[in-house]
Amino acid sequence: MERPSPTGPERDRPQLPRAYGVPVGEEGLLPWSWAEARLETARNYWFSTTRPDGRPHAVPGWAVWLDGALYFEGSPETRRARNLAVNPALTVHLESGDEVVILEGEARLASPPPRQLAERLAAAFTAKYAASHDYRPAPDQWDAGGLWALRPRVAFGWQAFPQTVTRWRFA
Repeated sequence: MERPSPTGPERDRPQLPRAYGVPVGEEGLLPWSWAEARLETARNYWFSTTRPDGRPHAVPGWAVWLDGALYFEGSPETRRARNLAVNPALTVHLESGDEVVILEGEARLASPPPRQLAERLAAAFTAKYAASHDYRPAPDQWDAGGLWALRPRVAFGWQAFPQTVTRWRFA
């Protein structure tokens, strides 16, 4: 197993059935920088939560990857936010089924963010979504709530299944 840099996760292979043909060893493992590049440039993210009665819920949404966390927003009245308020477990998958990045962890409320972070987030959301949707959040937009952050516990990715299947584990 590759040891992380001071800022990066450990990298190895996930355990999958032998019949899937996932190689043994480190050849073909993807660097975390590969996953981060996709997290930064992805347009839509699929959020999977669990309803209070145990049923799954999946919904696409917007987000920005900043400082090792995925920040996303939405009204506290959305099904996603109500699910996270009861059970913070969250899985996020990028749109592509060919170049895959999957994050798992617990979401936390990030409202209100410190002013400097709020300004950086507003700029990041604007840069990413304003051209096509005229979306320009103000730095004080999240003062009353609606901002969440996911710092992954584990992530999975591949660009050529099964040769590059990689798991990243975070401290």
